[in-house]
Formats: sequence, structure tokens, C-alpha cells
Amino acid sequence: METSTRTLNKSFLERIDWRLITIILILFGTSCLIINSAMSGGQYETNFLLKQILYYVLGFLLAVGLMFISPKTLRKYVWIIYIIGNLSLVGLLILPESSFTPIINGAKSWYRLGPISVQPSEFMKIILIMALANVIYQHNRFTYNKSLTRDLNLLMKIGLTSLIPMALILFQNDLGTTLVLIAIILGIVIVSGVTWRILAPVFVGLFAIGSSLILLMIFKPSIIEKVSGIKTYQLGRINSWLDPYAYSSGDGYHLTESLKAIGSGQIFGKGLNNGEVYIPENHTDFIFSVIGEEFGFLGTMVVLIIFLALFIHLIRLATITSHPFNVVFINGYISYVLFHVVQNIGMTIQLLPITGIPLPFISYGGSALWSLMAGVGILLSIFYHEKDKYTVSKENIESE
Repeated sequence: METSTRTLNKSFLERIDWRLITIILILFGTSCLIINSAMSGGQYETNFLLKQILYYVLGFLLAVGLMFISPKTLRKYVWIIYIIGNLSLVGLLILPESSFTPIINGAKSWYRLGPISVQPSEFMKIILIMALANVIYQHNRFTYNKSLTRDLNLLMKIGLTSLIPMALILFQNDLGTTLVLIAIILGIVIVSGVTWRILAPVFVGLFAIGSSLILLMIFKPSIIEKVSGIKTYQLGRINSWLDPYAYSSGDGYHLTESLKAIGSGQIFGKGLNNGEVYIPENHTDFIFSVIGEEFGFLGTMVVLIIFLALFIHLIRLATITSHPFNVVFINGYISYVLFHVVQNIGMTIQLLPITGIPLPFISYGGSALWSLMAGVGILLSIFYHEKDKYTVSKENIESE
């Protein structure tokens, strides 16, 4: 049996993933800069910049705290965390409307604790990544002879683990978060070890079903209405995505204004605080429109390069970590952030339908940012505790 031994005399500072921290600090600075600019139009009385700084400070404290908790300890308590996360979702469904569980934007998806609102579904993204990583690790840990039966068994475990939070979130009418969970699941399944003899037909089938639904919504909405009971007018988001200018006074308003803002920024932008196009809530879901208008094509490319640097770093971290749980978690986190980036930017430039999915680390918000920072804390923990091992071998992995 091969055993690779490395002698480490690393100091505390050398065990910290400074590259990851640097990238997050750059995103923090970008977020503050753009949110401050979004406020310059005078459409808000609340100082969102100060609140975002506070959210980031709390997020960094959460990340630092998680850094000192080893992945082994997290695995030990993952099912307790999973149960608590699901119970918090159940609470939103059974508790009556009150100041503690208010209806915000037509949905009861938050717990309000004084001035702070917490959205459990955001934290469920990280909790599900941890749970699925543990399911896959425990399954593969005791699998010595792979077979189609064992792979199907693993897919069943993944499906059952994911079904509960997805159903609870769908009951909140939160389609955006449900789509994020689906993206996380698909990203994790790819690295789960399940043979492509199973995955290939599954992915082809999902693509066929998704494409068929989209085509029916476009060309035969009456069929969707007859089968599902959804009224034609309820497909407004799809219709406004396909032809936003025909719905510019209603569902297509945000998109037409976003296209106007990004297009008017051209190559170099209009300059910081010189945005002229009015977009409601442009500090949250449509913050990319502010970047496009004020910093132009070059500014949007800089933001994409920052995210690319983050993904490259996380892929590198996945290649150097020694534990299967860590590898799956990192891939799940990449899927989480990548879907957010693609969906958010895609909806502002009419490539994808509009959903309530923020631009990670940049859009204003507490729960969404804290969920992301919890993931950063676990990534820091993986790097910190990986360097703490003197010997990496199969026995060490199995003993954990």
C-alpha cells in the first residue's frame, strides 16, 4: 500500500488560504463600491452600504469560526445540522404570519429577529452540499466492487436526501432556490463516482424534458395550462423574457431597463455614480446592470475574471485535498456559486429568464451572503486542516 509522507513545519499563518481570502476581499470591495453607486440615484432611504458592510463583518466572523472546526467534526454533526435546517423550513410553513414570520414580497420565507431577517432556504444550500458530500463519502467508503446496482443505490440516497428540502422550499413558492439546489445536485452527482452508463441517459432525459417544457411554454402555452392548471397569464416571466419590449410596462420592465443600462455603458461605461437608467432594486438581483452601465464592457469583464480566479482556485484546492468528502464539498460549492453567476448575469442580458437569484458576494443581502461565507469557512477549514496532517494514506482516510 502506498503512503505519501510529508514533513510539515507550517506556522499558523501558513495554514491559512490567503488566496481565497484575497479573492473574497476583492469581491467585498466590489460589492461596497457598486452598492454605494446604486444608492446614488436617491431611490432609497436605507443606507444599504453600511448594512452590507455589517453583513460582511458577520460573514467573516462566521467563516473564521468555521475555519477552526475540522471537516471531520462537521461530518460528525452533519445530520443534526441537516435536521435543524429542515425543521427551520417546516416552521415557516406551519407558523402563522407574525412579526417573527412576516410575509415579504408575497412569500413567508424569512424569520425576522429585530432588524435582521434570516432566510433558512439560503443556508439549506450549504447544508445540502455537506449532507450529500457525506452521503457519497460514506457510500463509496465501503464500496469495493462497483456495480450498476450500487450506483443506483447511491443515486437513490442522493435523491432522498435532496427531496425533503427541495419540497419544503417549493412549498414556499421559491423556484429560484429550488433551481440552485438542482444545480448543486447535478454538480455533485458528476463527481460522485456513478458510472456514465447511468448518468448519460439521465442527463439526456432531463435536457429533453426541460427543452420540451420551454418549447411548450413558447409555442403551446394552452397545453401547459390544460395539464398543470397554470394560467397563461402566469407565464408572464417566460413571455417577458422572450419579448421584453412587448411587456415593458409589466413583467418585462426590469429586463428592458437592464438591457438599456448595460447597452448604454458601451465599452468603458459612464463612470462611477453616473448611472442614469432607473432600475428598481438595482442593489440586489440587478446589480450587474449597474456594473455594466457605469463600468461598461471592460468593467463586466473584470468582474467575470474575479469569479474565474475564484473557480480556478477552488478547482486547485479540490486537486490537492486528500479526503473524498472535501473533494465533493468543493465541487458542490463550485456548482452553487457558478449557477448563481451564470443565472444572475444571464437574466440581466436576456440569455435566461428572470429569477430572484443574486450575484454572489456582490448583491446586497444578509442570508445569501452568510450562506456563501459559511461555505468559505468550510473551504478555509479544508485548507487549514489538510496542512495539519503529517501522513496521508488510505488508512488515515478510512479512519476518519
